[in-house]
Amino acid sequence: MRRQEGKAKANGSTRFTADLDLPGLLHVQVVLSHLPSARIRSIEVAAARSAPGVVAVVVGADLPQVEASGPDKPLAVERVFYAGQPVAAVIAATEAAAWDATSLIEVDYEPLQVVAGPDGAMRKDAPEVLEPDSEGSEADASMHGAATDAESEPVTRPRNVSSVATFKRGNAEAGLAGADVVVKATYRLAGVHQSFLEPHVTVVRPEPGGGVTIWAPTQGPFALRNEIIKLLDAAPHEVRVVPMPVGGGFGGKVILLEPLLVLLALKVNRPLRLSLTRQQEFVVGRPAPAARLDIELGAKRDGTLVALRARYDYDNGATGGWHAGLTGMFLGGTYRIPNFDLVGYEVATNKTPVDAYRAPGGPQAYFALESAMDELALELRMDPIELRLQNASREGDLAADERPWPRIGMVECLEAARQHPVYTAPLGPGEGVGVALGSWGGARSPSAAGCRVEPDGTVSVLIGTPDISGSSTGLALIAAEAFGISAEKVRVDVGDTTVAPHGPTAAGSQTTYSLGGAVYEAALEARRQLLEIATEELEAGPEDLEIVDGRVTVKGVPDRFVEITKLVALSTEFMGRYRPIQAMGRSAVERASPAFTVHIARVRTDPETGAFQVTGYAAIQDVGRAINPPEVRAQVHGGAVQSVGRALGEQLFYDTEGQLRSGSFLDYELPTADQVPDIDVQLIEIPSPVGPLGAKGVGEPPAIPGPAAITNALARATGVRVREVPVDRSVLVRASAPH
Repeated sequence: MRRQEGKAKANGSTRFTADLDLPGLLHVQVVLSHLPSARIRSIEVAAARSAPGVVAVVVGADLPQVEASGPDKPLAVERVFYAGQPVAAVIAATEAAAWDATSLIEVDYEPLQVVAGPDGAMRKDAPEVLEPDSEGSEADASMHGAATDAESEPVTRPRNVSSVATFKRGNAEAGLAGADVVVKATYRLAGVHQSFLEPHVTVVRPEPGGGVTIWAPTQGPFALRNEIIKLLDAAPHEVRVVPMPVGGGFGGKVILLEPLLVLLALKVNRPLRLSLTRQQEFVVGRPAPAARLDIELGAKRDGTLVALRARYDYDNGATGGWHAGLTGMFLGGTYRIPNFDLVGYEVATNKTPVDAYRAPGGPQAYFALESAMDELALELRMDPIELRLQNASREGDLAADERPWPRIGMVECLEAARQHPVYTAPLGPGEGVGVALGSWGGARSPSAAGCRVEPDGTVSVLIGTPDISGSSTGLALIAAEAFGISAEKVRVDVGDTTVAPHGPTAAGSQTTYSLGGAVYEAALEARRQLLEIATEELEAGPEDLEIVDGRVTVKGVPDRFVEITKLVALSTEFMGRYRPIQAMGRSAVERASPAFTVHIARVRTDPETGAFQVTGYAAIQDVGRAINPPEVRAQVHGGAVQSVGRALGEQLFYDTEGQLRSGSFLDYELPTADQVPDIDVQLIEIPSPVGPLGAKGVGEPPAIPGPAAITNALARATGVRVREVPVDRSVLVRASAPH
């Protein structure tokens, strides 16, 4: 089914948050710190306050004190922790006036020592980046299906490490000592930005009776509402969040500007809008962290894995971080490894705080693990897919947290990859083919949905989770199957937080998985209510009725029918005797349905220049059951492109002073059309026993294996092992000839 909202987006009639124009709307612009670490001596705002069109200039001391650590305060107070931290805000009649006034604000900073990377941050003599009680966000971690801190035993935390994730099984040291082959290497991944088309933008209006209404392209309206409730100590009905169409999110649009704008709007008692520019987005938004992983992977001569040791760290910027636990789960649970010792450090530095980006913790874990597996296959002279199949975890095997794997599709994806033409086709001069695997455990949240039958006979479904991936169209198909009508007659609407049933945040590949069951149950109950009325009108039992072409008919007697429109009218007429058709469905999926994927990359290289081209690509993924196959394929395709981008050039490059040097689309290398190959998407369907109609989460896995698949292909084409992405093409010049 084509996406329900697609036509409006294609013809330009979709109204995004930036299109809203409320009566009395004022505009906000923020002053950002140009220093990554400094004490604020003073802020001079007199000139800005007297500038034409300016309504107010606000600094941190003018706002109510909130329960937030220094980097998370709406406006900096006393000191700044990263370049890009908001220091002051100008409220003016126009965007231009607000911009002009920001240039009149003078901030006197006392520069402090900058902690620019994890190595320096963990030195004993390093300055403390965060306040002592700063820790990773447990909410962010649980939203993506993992614990923030997975310590199985006490671990000494180095300086500026907010938490440590540890996973152990058996004796890794003894296992490595007894291995026939050990791959020992360090792998690095740059931080990357979600790079959505629509920068952050928010509109807030104070309400006459108290409270606020917030319009925002948030992935989590209820999460945002709850955050503002805590901020204002307000009742739930006093905070209304209207989820707007999301112009790209990928984990980066849950909560960011909204607390600041709420406080500013209440201060001036006027509706306000704040929109970030692209350059501001790069330094204010919350990107994905950089990571370094030291890996030792040991195996017997026959390819049996025996031990894994890993020490890894995340550069979280000025926040506690929460990715290490997820990464440890991937490292320790993907393959049957009897002995492992995994320790991950969440490190704070003076950079923009990080957060979620599609499959957080996955690209980092699997770039290291799948690169090491490829190096091991070369050492053992084994086919790389055969090595993976020999050691693949299967149903009943223990994951890193000692819980048994449910039914998973890892083996089926590998078997399909082994037969795929991108993998099997002959190699020409300077060509190589690489393979890499990825997985995602999947998040899940209790959910509810409403359903009613409209006067025209269509079915309306109400949910509280925004559609960031075509999920509403898939939910319409689920409702149609439950109710017994065509999906074109189902409409899924996302309501605001005052009227919508509770819905999960659109993150962690959980929307369809968590909400689909509630939608199915709601539509099934609406059908039951409709047939209840038809039973009396047709004098037939509900088991003898069916819905066909907008009618309820008696099975086998097509001439005995009643139009759905008439049944709806009977349930809503004045002095009527039938109750309205208004249903509610609820869902609480208690088990995850992990999804696996295998990517194959084929490259052509030029050893004289280091240039390379990805000439073929395949993404094979277990999706449980594809509710809407074209959109499922589109999700896999889009995730694969983002994954490839991390290898081809995307990076947040910071200098030694903590300044971002790739903070625009002139410098940040998104993959362009000529770089992206044709991607063959192959869906493997191993239905989930608990997901709606057998579906599993789809969005996260395809964003994971690309970097390893490409660097593995480069290693086989050139003989040069690339252990850092994005790929530095100059490294490939060392290859004297195709390998």
